[in-house]
Amino acid sequence: MNIALLIAGGSGARMHQNIPKQFLTVNERPVIVYTLEAFQNHPEIDEIAVVCIEGWESVLWAYANQFNITKLKYVVQGGKNGQDSIRNGVFELEKYHSPNDIVLIHDAIRPMVSAEIISDCIRVTQMYGNAITVIPCAEAMIQTEDGIVSTGSYPRDNLKRTQTPQGFHIGKICNIHRKALNAGITNSVASCTLMIEMGEQVYFSAGSEKNIKLTTVEDIDIFKALLVAKRSDWLK
Repeated sequence: MNIALLIAGGSGARMHQNIPKQFLTVNERPVIVYTLEAFQNHPEIDEIAVVCIEGWESVLWAYANQFNITKLKYVVQGGKNGQDSIRNGVFELEKYHSPNDIVLIHDAIRPMVSAEIISDCIRVTQMYGNAITVIPCAEAMIQTEDGIVSTGSYPRDNLKRTQTPQGFHIGKICNIHRKALNAGITNSVASCTLMIEMGEQVYFSAGSEKNIKLTTVEDIDIFKALLVAKRSDWLK
């Protein structure tokens, strides 16, 4: 079984809006609904779970009903940071699923995730036990200690830019979270970094420049443009 776990536990302070960014409306549809629909419409996804910011659970269920997101089975309360929220989600799924079932952990604010990205993440997870969606690093990368000046660079061919989804067997990712807690690691920035901090290898699946994360108001502008482009492709 393949379960999508959407992480929607953040408040979105950098967006400077009164409501969490995953619930902002774009073209009469909340951001999180676009993301839910991507997994709802994918034939290999069996169920969807959402880690939701406290107080918005009933809103999420209402949207799922309104937009016919029938695969949504679990809504879990978010934690104090991303690692905490993901742990809440995978521990909840562990109660109801086999350790060998696959969970795809995905940012709710990446609404442009494609069917191809989801499929490749599942494929690589089945093959290697985990999959981290990545894209090449096209820019020159320079190092800084103070954020003002740089005295060094880093070869971009040795770097990947990570995205989500990130796929794991449920049993494995739950064990990693338990080990991390015991080791005092409580605020790793992503599942892939947590795996690496715990001494694990991670494997790559194919991402896309279009698979953007909506973090700032400028990202919303890009998202709107991508939606128009997507509609134009459909009309051809």
